[in-house]
Amino acid sequence: MAEISSEVPPRMPDGRAVPPLTGDERLMLEGWLDFHRGTLVLKCSGLDDAQVRLAAVEPSALSLLGLVQHLAEVERNWFQRVVAGLDVPPVFEDPSGYALDPARGLDEALDIWRREVERGRELCAGRGLEDTGRIVDGPVAGAEVSLRWVLIHLIEEYARHNGHADLLRERIDGVTGA
Repeated sequence: MAEISSEVPPRMPDGRAVPPLTGDERLMLEGWLDFHRGTLVLKCSGLDDAQVRLAAVEPSALSLLGLVQHLAEVERNWFQRVVAGLDVPPVFEDPSGYALDPARGLDEALDIWRREVERGRELCAGRGLEDTGRIVDGPVAGAEVSLRWVLIHLIEEYARHNGHADLLRERIDGVTGA
């Protein structure tokens, strides 16, 4: 594990920030979410556009590129639509994000994902963990949720999809871990 310093945020050998080991709840939630965001990027690093389009196993069409796009949609949905109450369209032509556009490569998808992450950070900056928003659609549309709930849900969402990303990466080039 990386050396811990109080002045510089500690980093894992692979470059990801170590989630806070102490601190308040908000710091921990945001730290773990950022760790999982970093894991997604790590799973895609060093791969070309053809590799990130490879599916893990038939009949699934799940790919690393599809996961990046899906998580851009997730970021937009939960932070802009639910937390901030904004009426914004989906990021991509397929609201799930999984459909692949032949013209869109990994760099473009990661840039879009990074913009969605940054916009979410901006919208959450002045809000407390108890502040609420409303789920826009799905089986519990209209339900009120706290920012705390949204952060926990996104940690779970990224952790689950990073498990998928780990299997996809292993299938592509044998790289495991992280």
